[in-house]
Amino acid sequence: MTCKNCANTLSSDFSFCPSCGAKVVSKRITAKSLISDFFERYFNLDNTFFKTLWNMLVKPQEVCGGYINGLRKKYLNPVSMLAIALTTSGLILFFMKKVAWGKIDFSKISYAQTSNPQEGTEKIFSASMEYSSLIYFLYIPIITLASYLVFNRKKYNLPEHVIISTYSLTSFSIISTVYAVLLLALSPQMYVDTALIYVVIMILFCMYVAIKNSPCSYASLLWRIPSFLMIVFIGYMGISIFTMIILFLTGDLNIQDFVPKK
Repeated sequence: MTCKNCANTLSSDFSFCPSCGAKVVSKRITAKSLISDFFERYFNLDNTFFKTLWNMLVKPQEVCGGYINGLRKKYLNPVSMLAIALTTSGLILFFMKKVAWGKIDFSKISYAQTSNPQEGTEKIFSASMEYSSLIYFLYIPIITLASYLVFNRKKYNLPEHVIISTYSLTSFSIISTVYAVLLLALSPQMYVDTALIYVVIMILFCMYVAIKNSPCSYASLLWRIPSFLMIVFIGYMGISIFTMIILFLTGDLNIQDFVPKK
């Protein structure tokens, strides 16, 4: 028997090829094996996925520090976490547009008002959702920079802080999916009304992960926490301005949306 991937000679009792590491497949594809292969390949749900999420809540330094120091099998890698987070975010957007959209009174949303409280605000939300993946990606360099400048007692380099911020953002996004879906099903209005609170909690979680990955004295937290939040706030405002510019350039928004009606 030979490996179908590298043509290396295999013993009949091999489960994996010793040369390339590929799994030896000798049986025909069935519905069960297809589903199992899908989850193993994209979600790696052999307890690794749930172990990663749980430890990101209680011991994030082990997940992030482990990956940085070469640990690859124990926890799900950050690229897979990002893929899953984008998938769950897409699910939430689909659920919001197809199920919850018609139940939202956009005129009551105080933090995104235009001259037309209903149609104008709805227009902003609809257009912003089209670029939600881009906006999500922009948070990664902001959290990375903040943690690199403020929480870096272990002297991690910038790419290593990218790993930490990716793990923290994706973990929060995946865990909060259940909350988002339930709230959209039960009270879509509350979901959009509390969107800013959601962002604040996300930032606080990222800061918690950064602190766990850079142990420091309680006294130093008195200046580190405000510094971290200030950098992230500046970045958040930058994302907001950038998003508005994109919406104007693409024609999704125009000046008339903000001109007070007579």
